[in-house]
Amino acid sequence: MSRLAAVGVALLVLPAASVAQGRVPSADTTARAVDRVFSAWQSTDGPGCALGVSRNGRVVYEHGYGMANLETGTPITPSSIFHVASVSKQFTATAIMLLARDGKLSLDDDVRKYIPELRDYGTRITIRHLLTHTSGLRDQWSLLALARGRFEEDRITEADVMDIVPRQKALNFTPGGEYLYSNTGYTLAAVIVKRVSGKSLREFADERIFTPLGMARTHFHDDYTMLVPGRTSAYAPRGSGWRVSIPNYDTYGATSLFTTVGDLLKWEANYDTPVVGDRALLDQMQASGRLTAGDSTGYGLGLALGVYRGARLVEHGGADAGYRTIVGRFPEQGLAYAVLCNAATANPTTLARGVADVYLAGALGPRDTTIALQGVTLAPAVLTSRAGVYVQPTTLQILELTLRDGKLVAGRQSSAPALVPVSENRFRLAGQPVEIVFADGPPPRFERRMLGGGPPLVFERREPIVAAAGLLAPYAGQYYSEELESTYRVTASDSLIRLQTGTSTPIDARPMFADTFLSNNYTIQFVRKGREIVGFEVTDGRMRRVRFDRVRAAR
Repeated sequence: MSRLAAVGVALLVLPAASVAQGRVPSADTTARAVDRVFSAWQSTDGPGCALGVSRNGRVVYEHGYGMANLETGTPITPSSIFHVASVSKQFTATAIMLLARDGKLSLDDDVRKYIPELRDYGTRITIRHLLTHTSGLRDQWSLLALARGRFEEDRITEADVMDIVPRQKALNFTPGGEYLYSNTGYTLAAVIVKRVSGKSLREFADERIFTPLGMARTHFHDDYTMLVPGRTSAYAPRGSGWRVSIPNYDTYGATSLFTTVGDLLKWEANYDTPVVGDRALLDQMQASGRLTAGDSTGYGLGLALGVYRGARLVEHGGADAGYRTIVGRFPEQGLAYAVLCNAATANPTTLARGVADVYLAGALGPRDTTIALQGVTLAPAVLTSRAGVYVQPTTLQILELTLRDGKLVAGRQSSAPALVPVSENRFRLAGQPVEIVFADGPPPRFERRMLGGGPPLVFERREPIVAAAGLLAPYAGQYYSEELESTYRVTASDSLIRLQTGTSTPIDARPMFADTFLSNNYTIQFVRKGREIVGFEVTDGRMRRVRFDRVRAAR
């Protein structure tokens, strides 16, 4: 453990009331306050987190909490190595930017210039689209999970991604038209680095990023079987204990960076005092992308842009298997943080905000609080008229509004949030910055508005169907997807359909409205030719309308 916070730094974290009274906290006081943020992760029989904090480029605190390996009894230390998942993306983006600065490529180049095997969709996809999540490309993890029917058990390689992505016949949307997070873009960016530079992303990043910054314990992990001394294991809950949950990837760019909190703080310092790249390059990475219509995405090049308690922050989180990570900085306050955890139940964003509350206590605005809405009282008939099944026609997200104990709630689960009526047609989603505004149609619909900004989404009500004996039988059969090279068997009961491929865990889906079913992750829409069912399309949050065609029985 290293406690490097000095009294001068402690003065910066002093609450305003204490300053007024002339009390100066010690570095130990600050450390104890930070340690309390991680109190849930300090056991010797569970996983935990590593923390690193710097002020103006100088490390002020590093500490490990919990265990790096539950089988060997190894504790987490600041030098423990973690798989940091999507934190990787900013380094892939930096590699592309360095090649652009070298004159080897342009962010506005057509991706097919470097990856000609990618399908021509009749509209240009640029490297910039890849890095800003505006390409429209379906997400690789969603595609592979659906193709295999499972995820964790199978090793995933770059070759797997480069096999399935070019087979996709459609995009989620026209490039530049929407922002939708897609890991595919960053895997393709890594391929571009290799084809342009003649070096793998691992080799290129070692030479141009990690070695110049002295990030000696950092690398892109491109060999799943490679031994990595000091690596943490990762865990997910099982009953009252834990099970091992480690990514099995040999694909990188979107993920697979191995690093430590100390190395990440060196990277964060580079944004303020560039050693790798220059001010123009780093500023471009931290500028929000723009959609074709001019809307800001709130995402730069491998970096998410936000605000916490009135202070601007630039950061990125990651989640793969049992790893949960975040690294970022408050540029105006000179505070950088890295929180790396090896437990699927950890919330590094909340932990990082707790650290910021300690170090920036006098420099932040009021805490975000959820104001308890008093609401208005509506007649039961009004609430009943709002209940029903609604679908967003573009994303195919389904939201079911139901009545429970005289309240309108979003979903069937016992934990479903309530809609608090503000007026007869306006509701606030309890505990969330979301407003629902109803219109009576036709068809009846509502707008979901994010109070923090962003375009509204319109949901339209559909007439629900009620499952009955024999109603779902026509959907049973075999269906094949050319895009996935996968066959699913569909069986039907009186209340739901079940989809399964190979030995995978079945997907159970219940009917919502005409030809449309909902499972936990997927919206499944069956396609008809006339009255005959000829196929179905599968959609999730990062993959839209993947087609399966019905397989005709041999005669």
